[in-house]
Amino acid sequence: MVDNGWNPSIVTWVGAALFLVIMFGIYFYIRGDKSSQDQAETPAVKAKKREAAATDTPTKAQPKAAAPGDTAKAAKPKKAGGETSAAAQAEVAAESEVAAADASAAAVVAPEPEAAPEPQAEPEPQPEPAQGPRPEPKSAPAAAVSAEKQGGMFARMKAGLSRTKANLGEKLGNLFLGAKEIDDELLEDIETLLLTAEVGVEATTEIIKRLTDRVERKQLADPAALQEALQQELASLLHEVEQPLDIAIDQEKRPYVILMVGVNGVGKTTTIGKLAKRYQSEGKSVMLAAGDTFRAAAVEQLQVWGERNAVPVVAQHTGADSASVLFDALQSAKARDVDVLIADTAGRLQNKDNLMQELQKVVRVMKKLDPEAPHEVMLVLDAGTGQNALSQARIFREAVGVSGITLTKLDGTAKGGIIFAIARQQGLPIRFIGVGEQAEDLRPFAADDFVKALFD
Repeated sequence: MVDNGWNPSIVTWVGAALFLVIMFGIYFYIRGDKSSQDQAETPAVKAKKREAAATDTPTKAQPKAAAPGDTAKAAKPKKAGGETSAAAQAEVAAESEVAAADASAAAVVAPEPEAAPEPQAEPEPQPEPAQGPRPEPKSAPAAAVSAEKQGGMFARMKAGLSRTKANLGEKLGNLFLGAKEIDDELLEDIETLLLTAEVGVEATTEIIKRLTDRVERKQLADPAALQEALQQELASLLHEVEQPLDIAIDQEKRPYVILMVGVNGVGKTTTIGKLAKRYQSEGKSVMLAAGDTFRAAAVEQLQVWGERNAVPVVAQHTGADSASVLFDALQSAKARDVDVLIADTAGRLQNKDNLMQELQKVVRVMKKLDPEAPHEVMLVLDAGTGQNALSQARIFREAVGVSGITLTKLDGTAKGGIIFAIARQQGLPIRFIGVGEQAEDLRPFAADDFVKALFD
């Protein structure tokens, strides 16, 4: 019905349209506010929420989340009169889900702190009993360390003398084990073994005579006592030549000169290198002189020892005058205040007069710089040469006045008994013995240790 051109139903349609506009405005306003809250959340909070949703086991039935289609259906108005109620319910449900998720995340992220344990009263300290000063830890006595070192060195010497021990010590031991009494036959067997072991005729004769005298005086009752007496006689023979080379450094008369002599192949150059290491370890400064100018290999070998021990070596070209080389070396050693000068010489046969005269020239030239030089003329003998070593010692002693002997290569021969012959016939001090290839195997001679190594 239209009154005066006005249709009253228009009011209803206009009111409905306004209502819809207002509802849509409220709906989009609420959605916009929720979206801004979601954007305001930090990534860490979102991660915590996701972790809480994945790990938290619900104890109550959770409301089923609305599917996207359901949300769309709820958002779509069915009737004009029910649109406000549907929108309000959807908004309340969404806020409830968000609140539940926030509460769950808070429960996971921030657990309640445990109550701190109540502090217990500390017990009153009881007075400690008075104590005296604590004893300092005892260090290993120097004597024990020295004994251990000596034990190791004795084992090395014993191993180096194994061939001589088998030829002399073990054969004598077997002889005494089979003997029941002391008789002439036993004494003759002892004499034979001593001679075959290179002990020498003079030394053997003297030893057997002393043993026979003791048997006749009833001082030796059985073979065991005779064996002990034999070892004592052998040690007594070596005690007379047991004289280590003690170098006393005179600050005003340095250097102490050691002139090494001997025939070819006895190990002079190697012995020089080992001596250099020994004296250097004692804190002495050392210089080497390559006086063997006939062999280029001898000079090179000495230079190798010098480099190995970090000591200077004075040398000239092959074929140079040996006396000139040693004269220069002595001058250099004096200028540098060297403690010990060890001079090598060419190997020469004891039956070559011209070579022995050349060696005498070396000694004369050195005395022009130092009247007391050389302070030691050391003859190097190869134990493997046996009785030939006796003639070498005699000739060199007559030519240049040998003052000491070094017996080398005892580890490679069964003729180590030659040391008893040298001691008996020459009476020269035995300075060192060589029982191996290492520098430590050049040992100062000790008579008791030597005999013990043969019979132990």
